[in-house]
Amino acid sequence: MNDRILTTERLVLSPVSVTDYDDLLVLWANADFTRHITGRPMNSEEVWFRLLRDLGQWTVDGYGSWTIRRAKDGIYLGNVSILDHRRLIEPAMTDPELGWGLSPAFHGGGLAREALEVALAWADARLSATRTVCMIAPENLASLKLAERVGYRPYATATYKDHPVQLFERPRRAP
Repeated sequence: MNDRILTTERLVLSPVSVTDYDDLLVLWANADFTRHITGRPMNSEEVWFRLLRDLGQWTVDGYGSWTIRRAKDGIYLGNVSILDHRRLIEPAMTDPELGWGLSPAFHGGGLAREALEVALAWADARLSATRTVCMIAPENLASLKLAERVGYRPYATATYKDHPVQLFERPRRAP
């Protein structure tokens, strides 16, 4: 069995694939989705480069971005990722970074939390890092609440690409 495919009662998370491109185009064109991530919708070239980066993350580090689909019908919901983007930020983010995003059409049903929890359990069981980190825009109240619910706590404020961000950490939990 592929230990990179994660399942819950409602979700299937699989490593991002080239076949996800059309779904990614729709997601990253959604201004409500991109508001707190890029600040603007992304064009097809930007989405393609993002997909290539995410595919490469798995090859280089053995972790990366999962596509989240609803288990009952395969509907695309979004993604959750373990990242190493080597961001130009102080303080440096040297630990694996978690990122997540769900299509706004699926907000409010606990699906993002469910996906994040299974990805964090995978990270806790397979990565040697003592913590994971995440970076959230201070106005992204939904992600701030979700991060807290899954165990993240603030450790620094910073500026990234001329925008204020809050940095969070979560200690690795014994599997």
